[in-house]
Amino acid sequence: MSYPSRQAALSPDLRALDATLPECAACPRLVEWRQEAARVKRPAFRDWEYWARPVPGFGPVDARMLLVGLAPAAHGGNRTGRMFTGDRSGDALVAALYDLGLASQPTSTHRGDGLELRGVRFTSPVHCAPPAHKPTPAERDTCRPWLVREMELLHPTVRTVVALGAFGWQAVLPVLALGGWHVPRPRPAFGHGLRVELAPAEGDAAPLAVYGCYHVTPRNTFTGRLTPAMLREVLRAAAQEAGLATR
Repeated sequence: MSYPSRQAALSPDLRALDATLPECAACPRLVEWRQEAARVKRPAFRDWEYWARPVPGFGPVDARMLLVGLAPAAHGGNRTGRMFTGDRSGDALVAALYDLGLASQPTSTHRGDGLELRGVRFTSPVHCAPPAHKPTPAERDTCRPWLVREMELLHPTVRTVVALGAFGWQAVLPVLALGGWHVPRPRPAFGHGLRVELAPAEGDAAPLAVYGCYHVTPRNTFTGRLTPAMLREVLRAAAQEAGLATR
């Protein structure tokens, strides 16, 4: 059994999972890249001590809505040690959540900045920053046990999943199938605003709704492919279906 599989399976709760995950070194290319980014740094961050480890999920352990991205940014999460923190993607996402009443503040700059998510949790299929922000399929699959275990631990409370981008969509559907939810075959293709309802896993009373949303990359937000209104629309729908109050 691989390190991710073994250690993820041994984690009794989300706090333990989040504490164990940063010790993973299963993907040599990603280990090298995350450490290289921390060594070279960007001039704006030359005084930072980079996290330079796998970045765990962030948010309450009883979250009702899960946001699934791609991977930490080399000078974002890999620097700060928190998902969607310290980069423009995080700026856009947290501002939208704040507008909806799902975050305690509109900014996400560093661990310890006071940010709290309300009923929402961030995670990703790949927990290390990849070169060119493009993990390989093998790296995605090696990292998968962490996401599988995270979904198992969230099973009692999670009601909606928002996949940010095609990579997150394609990565999370097999994980949900492993968790017992009934994913349609063939698997539906990603689309912004798409909603797919998964039949309940055995013993569940409620289905799980999976929403597609363009990723909050600067390329999407700066070009208008994903506007703040479009982002808020998907997040509001998913939050309300999960039973979260929005404004």
